[in-house]
Amino acid sequence: MLCASLRADAGLSEAGTAIVFEQLVGNLVNRLRLEELITRHPEIEDVTVQRPIIICGLPRTGTTHLHNLIAADPAIRYLPYWESLEPVATPGEADPQARRDRCATGLELVNTSMPEFKRMHDMTVDHAHEEIQLLANDISGMLFETTYYLPTFAAHYKAHDQAPSYAYLKRTLQALQWLRGGTRWVLKSPQHLEQFPTLLATFPDATFVVTHRDPVEVTQSMATMISYAARMACARPDPVKISQYWLDRADDLLTGCVRDRDVLPAEQSIDVRFDDFMADEEATVARIYDLAGQPFDARTRQAMAAFRTEHPRGRYGGVLYQPADLGLDPNAVATRLGGYRTRFVVEAPEES
Repeated sequence: MLCASLRADAGLSEAGTAIVFEQLVGNLVNRLRLEELITRHPEIEDVTVQRPIIICGLPRTGTTHLHNLIAADPAIRYLPYWESLEPVATPGEADPQARRDRCATGLELVNTSMPEFKRMHDMTVDHAHEEIQLLANDISGMLFETTYYLPTFAAHYKAHDQAPSYAYLKRTLQALQWLRGGTRWVLKSPQHLEQFPTLLATFPDATFVVTHRDPVEVTQSMATMISYAARMACARPDPVKISQYWLDRADDLLTGCVRDRDVLPAEQSIDVRFDDFMADEEATVARIYDLAGQPFDARTRQAMAAFRTEHPRGRYGGVLYQPADLGLDPNAVATRLGGYRTRFVVEAPEES
């Protein structure tokens, strides 16, 4: 189904076809290496993935910055970008430096092909990355549709139970924990918003952090980023078509959030509004850590402060978003996503 959608929907350029081929071969190689590793070391399946902190929110809601802040904590295990691309080493490569070097080469290509992308989403070899990169090795999840225009594959994905793929994700985390240590993970993905029941069933002792921002701002920011990134593989990117698709997907994800938010136990979940997070990052993280039962000591604060100093927000400049260029009407978006806005974003007026 994925290959059929890539052929029929994606409008790939010649370079895009080569990129897809390399990506899919890489996904299958990763899958085979994981199975071979677990076959040789079945004790991996006894590893406990314990009380992960899972961030759930649309892109542009502060999830990446929050993810990286928590990942800066030496007590937390995270998925660096290089490890997400090649979770299990090539036979004979004991040192992960070769994987890091290949990742750096790929990032250089991205930065050369899309010089403005780092203004929207800063990535380095060691930055915390989303676990949808691991789900892609199960030929599932949102990664493919964020890279290519794939409405047919997305419809297929949405129509099928994702529990087996989330089980695959957990199995991969067990292997990574066995390989490189760590006990408590921080994870992050927008796709969790429409998968809360499955997410909870897979990680029943997790702490869930659900981030929120005005979806009008989020949708135009997200659509701009994805439309720009489409130049990597698409012969003729259509920002209006792409933006309408992602408005539809944002609606799916936020509808899932409204529908299933209360599935997540109150004692294990917290809502974080973007404006509150930006106003006081340390206080927001302290609230999350308090709920998670994770020490927020001087060492942790110092590590997070160091990350903020070394990676200041907006260090590459900002991006000017033009809704009209995307075919988006802010008022229509606000109306369409009004149920979500009312519950999670817009403050109720104070009673007199």
